[in-house]
Amino acid sequence: MFPSIETSVRDIMTATWDITEGRVVPKTDDIVMRNGGRKIDATYAYADLADSSTIAQYLDKEVAAKIIRAFVNSATRILRHYGGEIRSFDGDRVMAIFIGERKNWNAVRSALAIHSAVVDVIRPAIENNWDWSNTSKQLYRIGHRVGIDTGESLVVRGGARDNNDLISIGGAPNIAAKLSDLKSGHATYITKRVYDELDDDLLTHPETGRFWSRLPTAVTIGGVSNIVYGSNTRWEV
Repeated sequence: MFPSIETSVRDIMTATWDITEGRVVPKTDDIVMRNGGRKIDATYAYADLADSSTIAQYLDKEVAAKIIRAFVNSATRILRHYGGEIRSFDGDRVMAIFIGERKNWNAVRSALAIHSAVVDVIRPAIENNWDWSNTSKQLYRIGHRVGIDTGESLVVRGGARDNNDLISIGGAPNIAAKLSDLKSGHATYITKRVYDELDDDLLTHPETGRFWSRLPTAVTIGGVSNIVYGSNTRWEV
């Protein structure tokens, strides 16, 4: 084992945390590398392009790159428009953190706008810019999922000097990420914790009567059972 690894692990395990309460989403430089941390009461939204590995495998690389880039670019713009702070990119996935009294409304509203962007903008652009006559149409009818949860998290820096980034530790970021992997036929998934904090304008649709369907079974994540609601409602920015 490298001596430097043993030293760094020992230093991490024995350091006393310097944790402060956060009122804004921290940036990397806001948190001390060795033992700094920031507690935040926040809502996490993970926007994930579905079946991107299939797209990358079966389509020309340049075409696949444009499709994935269009999704990530659109999701990022929408999440930021509603006050989300982007803190992670993972291939075709974007993670945003929302803080403040309207954090749940803003996160959910951004998810509904992302669904609108995918269905009303990105899919037609994909279909119109390439010849799909010899390709499965399912590849251009891209899908996506947004997972959202809320709660207290501890934000710390992970990695090594000159190669590090922020890590959110807590139930909300982990559950939101797992919800974006669900395949229950919805574009947006939220926990009951988020649902219970929404205003009426995101609970009752003026035309259909409702936004949400409660999933028939609870979703267990990390040993915790979560009541989850799904929606296919889309709403332009």
